[in-house]
Amino acid sequence: MHHATPLISTIVGGIVLAFILGAIANRFRLPPLIGYLCAGIVVGPHTPGYTADQALAPELAELGVILLMFGVGLHFSVKDLMAVKKIAIPGAIVQIGIATALGMLVAWGFDWHWGQGLVYGLALSVASTVVLLRALQERDLIESQQGRIAVGWLIVEDLAMVLTLVLLPAMAGLLGGGAEGEAAGASAPATMDVLVEIFSTLGKVAAFVAVMMVIGRRFIPWMLERIVWTGSRELFRLGVLAVALGVAFGAYSLFGVSFALGAFFAGMVMAESEFSHRAAEESLPLRDAFAVLFFVSVGMLFDPMVLVNDPWGVLATLLIILVGKSLAALGIVRAFGHDTRVGLTIAVSLAQIGEFSFILASLGVYLNILPERGQALILAGALLSILLNPVMFHLLDRYTARADGDRQRDPQPA
Repeated sequence: MHHATPLISTIVGGIVLAFILGAIANRFRLPPLIGYLCAGIVVGPHTPGYTADQALAPELAELGVILLMFGVGLHFSVKDLMAVKKIAIPGAIVQIGIATALGMLVAWGFDWHWGQGLVYGLALSVASTVVLLRALQERDLIESQQGRIAVGWLIVEDLAMVLTLVLLPAMAGLLGGGAEGEAAGASAPATMDVLVEIFSTLGKVAAFVAVMMVIGRRFIPWMLERIVWTGSRELFRLGVLAVALGVAFGAYSLFGVSFALGAFFAGMVMAESEFSHRAAEESLPLRDAFAVLFFVSVGMLFDPMVLVNDPWGVLATLLIILVGKSLAALGIVRAFGHDTRVGLTIAVSLAQIGEFSFILASLGVYLNILPERGQALILAGALLSILLNPVMFHLLDRYTARADGDRQRDPQPA
């Protein structure tokens, strides 16, 4: 008789529950992402009943991160970013700065070290790609002016987070983390040591990028073209996944670069191929499956009791996401001369956090920078903000409909 191994039971339990709860969320016109996170809560250690394997879940989540970042790189468009660069680049940078400052202010109220506050604030500053794109697609806004600005803004946020993930391990000691200084406020390393570590990391990243630009940029499209000539759809799909996983693992093993950055550049290089759209289509099912497992594993980390035990912390976190970020984005867009409708659409689009926030929070805890309370608050803020984002869009739709009605009743004189 066969017995279910921890790997099989974790994957099966996660996928089945994610499907059921994701379908329920979709039935109530909520992002299925909410269902995936709730599935993780159900199979996590903080709720009664079946508990998924706590050692395997992070490894499955790492595969999910690799494929998520590969998808981000595959859809990265320099053309889209350049079209709205005058507002998207400074706007995203300023908004990240404001949200991070608000997070550090709240963290100061928690009596946290400044490094802990920095990671906490950065995690609250970046919106979820999945949630934002779905909201814009449902309203046919992707090709609109506000849609292009929001997507460009999101690209800048994603690039900033990729850079953060690269530099954070090198700066762990300075931020109060690292193996030697688990407690915040431990003796800080010498500035020269930190600078050496940062430049060493940047040097490894530069070497990896150079290899990808010189060799990968030629080899990967050439390989895809040869596979297409074989006429085998199965081999093409396998080739795409081999590039995503192989480059990510090679970046980590040979250059000491994170899996996430390796996968991101693999996607960017593949995006330049004439077969990029087919590559995105063929890899989508597996990317979606492991992305689901990633969100399930994130849900496993969430303790619902934080809503009861730390309500003021949750409220402060949620206010930064829903109010602080939104007002910052609205003010920035209006300062660049765009009308209120464009500003409100972008503000509401960014009023949530997601996958990069989870990755950054997990890395912060792993590096002993962010306290577990910080990760719990970030997870709570993500769940609640994703849950409330459709409500905010509904209110925005009512506002714009009423504004259009008023404009039709009181047309402006010629």
